[in-house]
Amino acid sequence: MPAARAITTGPGHHWFGYYDKLQLDPAGRRALGMEVDFEHRSPTDADSIAIGVIDLEDGDRWEPVGESRSWCWQQGCMLQWRPGSSSQILWNDRQADRFVCHRLDVNTGQRDTMPHPIYTVSPDGRTAVLPDFRRIQDMRPGYGYPGLPDPNAGVLAPDDVGIWRLDLDSGACDLILSIAQIAAVPFPEGDLSEAKHYFNHLLFGPDGQRFIFLHRWRFGDGGFNTRLLTSNLEGTDVRVVDDYGHTSHFIWRDPEHILAWSRHPSQQDRFYLYRDADGACRTDGMVQVVGPDAMVVNGHCSYLPGAEWILNDTYPGGDSSSQELYLYQPATGRRVSLGHFEAPSPYRGEWRCDLHPRFSPDGTTVIVDSAHGDCGRQMYAIEVGDLIG
Repeated sequence: MPAARAITTGPGHHWFGYYDKLQLDPAGRRALGMEVDFEHRSPTDADSIAIGVIDLEDGDRWEPVGESRSWCWQQGCMLQWRPGSSSQILWNDRQADRFVCHRLDVNTGQRDTMPHPIYTVSPDGRTAVLPDFRRIQDMRPGYGYPGLPDPNAGVLAPDDVGIWRLDLDSGACDLILSIAQIAAVPFPEGDLSEAKHYFNHLLFGPDGQRFIFLHRWRFGDGGFNTRLLTSNLEGTDVRVVDDYGHTSHFIWRDPEHILAWSRHPSQQDRFYLYRDADGACRTDGMVQVVGPDAMVVNGHCSYLPGAEWILNDTYPGGDSSSQELYLYQPATGRRVSLGHFEAPSPYRGEWRCDLHPRFSPDGTTVIVDSAHGDCGRQMYAIEVGDLIG
């Protein structure tokens, strides 16, 4: 089993957040991270985090380059390298009465700010799409940002917010899908007219032509249900890919296929490969279970370059406090464990420390967030080149 090398240390706590962002530059040398001086409570609008760059070839040297006051434990501040750039990074912040996105060239120090935040960025680095972080915070604290109240908190399905398209060069931003529009799409499993709706978890496809988003809703104080949809960049070709109500973590395999943990009548809770087509989950032959005996726990899945291997993790479960990191090869059914990481008892709920595995551009290095050591949440690098061959 490969060793996990700490690339950050205390006394500060360091992490990156979600698994579907570019943490490493194209050369695989510089990794991004965030630093904070407390844990085990929700952030407030007064709490800031430091943004830093780690040089993996210079003793894991940490260089602070900025800060943010719009962040959460699970997804940070959407910190990421701008796709297609070897020197520009992006992250969200709060200024006065709005959320914004900073763009920094870490080589030259040149920085500017766009008057809108980002969520996911297209592979060419030119376009972002974003939900309403105010509503996410109202509906599911820990995934939005504190500091700005949701002006539609009392509205079940507002028509003036939803998903915006942001031009990262010009700063132009347009609402392309409203919550009211998607809430009105019939749900085969029941009536949604009395539910409160929001969007979360957006991700561009690998060719940049379409993006995924999750439509979620709650009835009163109950738990949320979910369906997975995709759209083009104009919001004119919306497809309901999984509408059984239980979609969770997902990733694009290629421009036409999506891997997602969900509950499907064929084999209940499992990872499934869906076609990006309207009603795919209810059409025979359009849904395929993946790793039915090897990937049996929900996790943060992604495909390594070439899509031959799936990188995934697990949550602590049952009597175990361990999170497992592993690789799975669909063509052969081979499963390779990369390690077990203990999740101490204080790391639960909103301020848990999921592994959220990310990988280098060449797929040979994996980086995770973990609190298994004696210095709080830190980041660890694992070399997997010899394993994937």
